Amino acid sequence: MTAETVLSNARIVLADEIVEGSLVLRDGFIAGIDAGSCRTGEDMGGDYVIPGLVELHTDHLEGHYAPRPKVRWNPIAAVLAHDAQVATAGITTVLDALRVGMDEDADLTSDDIRKLADAIEDSVQQDRLRADHFIHLRCEVSAPDCLKAFANFDGDERVKLASLMDHAPGQRQFVNLETYAYYYQRKLKLTDRDFKLFCEKRMAESARNSAPNRAVIAAACRERGIVLASHDDATSGHVDEAIEQGVRVAEFPTTQEAARASKAAGLGVLMGAPNVMRGASHSGNVSARTLASDGLLDILSSDYIPFSLIQSAFFLGDMVEGISLPQAVAMVSKNPAEAIGLNDRGMIEQGRRADLVRVRVDDHVPVVRTVWRQGRRVA
Repeated sequence: MTAETVLSNARIVLADEIVEGSLVLRDGFIAGIDAGSCRTGEDMGGDYVIPGLVELHTDHLEGHYAPRPKVRWNPIAAVLAHDAQVATAGITTVLDALRVGMDEDADLTSDDIRKLADAIEDSVQQDRLRADHFIHLRCEVSAPDCLKAFANFDGDERVKLASLMDHAPGQRQFVNLETYAYYYQRKLKLTDRDFKLFCEKRMAESARNSAPNRAVIAAACRERGIVLASHDDATSGHVDEAIEQGVRVAEFPTTQEAARASKAAGLGVLMGAPNVMRGASHSGNVSARTLASDGLLDILSSDYIPFSLIQSAFFLGDMVEGISLPQAVAMVSKNPAEAIGLNDRGMIEQGRRADLVRVRVDDHVPVVRTVWRQGRRVA
């Protein structure tokens, strides 16, 4: 039996324009877009209807599983809590970022990470989830156990993206050692002497492990068809290295130089939505608003605040000159979907999945009213 839903009296955000009219959803797909139509259906009350958001890099799941040091929550319950939060923020496709490679600041182990991945897999199979979940491996290439932890995901077809990152002092995000000290010395409560020894150890691990681990993981991703991302590139040299390794997404470039080089090379430039909303990086790096204004931003990620994704899209569409709402919405839907090869979603277009979000804007803040995944209401 055909399942059909009509959403009427909507402001529909298409790829390059906003039209007022109706949407027809049939059997989980968009069956028709009727501009100017007043068809009988579920009245959207003039609210926006936008594509379901696609999130490529959220660290949020690990916090649900380990909400306090040495506290572990039931992994399925953690996945469900995370899923509910992302879905009600309008995210219908999410790549859960799981850490591969541990160091002194990590409270989790590789076994914990695999438990979370298994909980995702089981919850997908049991149809417990509101959003469509995949996996993003955040590969800390300086860590001694990086390759061993990466091997825990051999044959895991839910892995769609892997990023190569090195958070050792003096590297990329933490070229400025004062910033590194502010973050890590306070977090680990180290004396100046102990912090110096900590930095020396981390830098030695980076010098020993980063290059070979990058090469092995890049080769494995090419063989398995996993999209590869760089992370915190700071120089055009970093971008050259990323291109050589087959990187397709440049995550969180820390300078305008790196963002410009990435864009010129055809990489998808990804920045954090919290950076957009705050107007600056929490690490003192380049502003995502600046990159957006300069035409150097392709993809937004909620990073550590799920709701920031939809919030940043409406902010850019409203506040940044030269960026329309359809262009801003593409940064959180079409562009991330295409970056990882999910070409069945990300746009309101006939034949695409009916992953949709109904949004009303109050005092410049988007209010998510309804979320559909494949035509089924999930929030």
